[in-house]
Amino acid sequence: MRKWYGGLLIIALGMMLFFLYNLKGIQPQKQSAKQSAYNFFNNHTPDDSIKQSSNLSVNSSEMELKRVPKPTRRPHLVHVAGLNDLYGMKNLSKGDMDSVLIWDSLRTLLSRSDALDETAQGIKEASVAWKELLSTIEKDKASKVNRMDGPENQNCPFSVTSPGKAELDSGITLDLPCGLVVDSSITLIGIPNGQNRSFQIGLAGQELEGEPNPPVILHYNVSLPGENMTEEPYIVQNTWTSDLGWGKEERCPAHGSANIQEVDGLVLCNVQAVRSNTKGNGNFGQPASVPSNISSESAHRNAIFPFSEGNAFTSTLWVGSEGFHMTVNGRHETSFAYRENLEPWLVSSIKVAGSLSLLSILAKGLPVTEDNDIVVDVENLKAPSIPKKRLILLIGVFSTGNNFERRMALRRSWMQYEAVRSGEVAVRFFIGLHKNNRVNFELWTEAQAYGDIQLMPFVDYYSLISLKTIAICIMGTKIIPSKYIMKTDDDAFVRIDEVLSSLKEKPSKGLLYGLISSKSSPQRDEGSKWYISEEEWPHDTYPLWAHGPGYVISRDIAKFIVNGHQERKLKLFKLEDVAMGIWIEQFANGGKEVRYMNDERFYNAGCESNYVLAHYQSPRMVLCLWEKLQKERQPLCCE
Repeated sequence: MRKWYGGLLIIALGMMLFFLYNLKGIQPQKQSAKQSAYNFFNNHTPDDSIKQSSNLSVNSSEMELKRVPKPTRRPHLVHVAGLNDLYGMKNLSKGDMDSVLIWDSLRTLLSRSDALDETAQGIKEASVAWKELLSTIEKDKASKVNRMDGPENQNCPFSVTSPGKAELDSGITLDLPCGLVVDSSITLIGIPNGQNRSFQIGLAGQELEGEPNPPVILHYNVSLPGENMTEEPYIVQNTWTSDLGWGKEERCPAHGSANIQEVDGLVLCNVQAVRSNTKGNGNFGQPASVPSNISSESAHRNAIFPFSEGNAFTSTLWVGSEGFHMTVNGRHETSFAYRENLEPWLVSSIKVAGSLSLLSILAKGLPVTEDNDIVVDVENLKAPSIPKKRLILLIGVFSTGNNFERRMALRRSWMQYEAVRSGEVAVRFFIGLHKNNRVNFELWTEAQAYGDIQLMPFVDYYSLISLKTIAICIMGTKIIPSKYIMKTDDDAFVRIDEVLSSLKEKPSKGLLYGLISSKSSPQRDEGSKWYISEEEWPHDTYPLWAHGPGYVISRDIAKFIVNGHQERKLKLFKLEDVAMGIWIEQFANGGKEVRYMNDERFYNAGCESNYVLAHYQSPRMVLCLWEKLQKERQPLCCE
């Protein structure tokens, strides 16, 4: 009997030990007191962490890399309207095909069921543009044989003008043949009049076949003060598309705070004068008599409002790096940040309507092309032939179709480094198709002249630029094999000599080199160009990534990205520099070692002495930086 009880006791103790062991197994483990490098970065702002070293090295083996899960389901391929039309290449010569070397490798990427939101639209519009371009190319070849003027015998003009119109009820439209670029401006001189007490200014996009109306990139609605200032004046800014209708309007003067306080360093609305006036001398700028039902603040606001009935004004709309701006009679009045897929290169016309006598309208600083037939140094600007051996570096430059002047500035400046001219380094522009056929034909002509342009089989929407990043990786691993691959923008100046010198000290595998960002958060404001939904990225912070104006990755990372997208294993993400960080984290999750090498000399906004890369540089500034390097042998900025 005692033996029987003893056996039961042993069995019971065994079962208790078994359950205790399993409970312990599912309990969370205590965190180590030692802080990982990953946690260090995500608990410090960039100013606290990255700036502690000018060349910070972070090893992925010291990091916790668990935030990018493997996709539970592999995306499948779907039919995309217009995609087949983009692969019609009949009558193109072998030389012509050099501009579309990437297209075959991108086809499955564009057919993914989890494609980026604007992929279908970008492909559909590109298919129409491509067919028009092929037709224009054929006509141009025929005209040269018959010694006639070509079908696109008018280059993109620097300026266009139109005399005003006494009454604008029906409106007046001025075409902008090749769109707008940064620093373009449109100046209007007019006199508000009429009973409606309002007038409108609209920047419209290209109208494509099948679209009921073209998109409105920016719409101004100006409402004048009422009689005796009984109605408050305002300027409303907004956008419109056939798919989404009117966007979120922005009103000036603004009531309440806006999420984006500045655009290109300028306030959204000129309201400071109103606030300072109401707090200071009550008689400053106030009308002689103010109706009793009008508040003092409203009177001040009306007094400084830039438009009034019967008074002439000069208003200039100008294009900045981050948005549109309006000045009236020399004073800044409003700013409007670019919205996703509604950017200045898309603008094809300006329309003015309403109660306004328009005296004149002038658009200048428009994108222009160079006549390649008379460029004296064209041979020195052409892309050198590529040697059969592996290159040290491929530099992929993001550009848009009508940024002709920016590309020419790069060809005449840092693309003249000996490393580029000798074929040790290759530079290629990656450019999506434009909705405007004239721009596409000028771009095609440029591509044939210089041999450094790779066209993309989609319209150049901002939300699709991460597809260009993949294209650069394809180019650097399959077409122009390179030890390192660099991405930059067409408004950046790159000191290639210093990049190459720095890479000699860097690892040849698992490398991300540039200005590393840590503890950055998704933009949750739906009105922002950089808006990211919870569905797109559910986490509060991003993985480590390098700022997009310029960064370098090693060949093994590029190969991982190419193979991962061919097998549809990598997540697509619309912010290209953050996307690179996400893909590199997936690379590290596979057991690979990554070295994050930070260099503060990659300036993502502006220029400082001893730069490796300077961003937001106009063509004039790019040429100035090159001249300083040649004459003074020092990396000094141009003021």
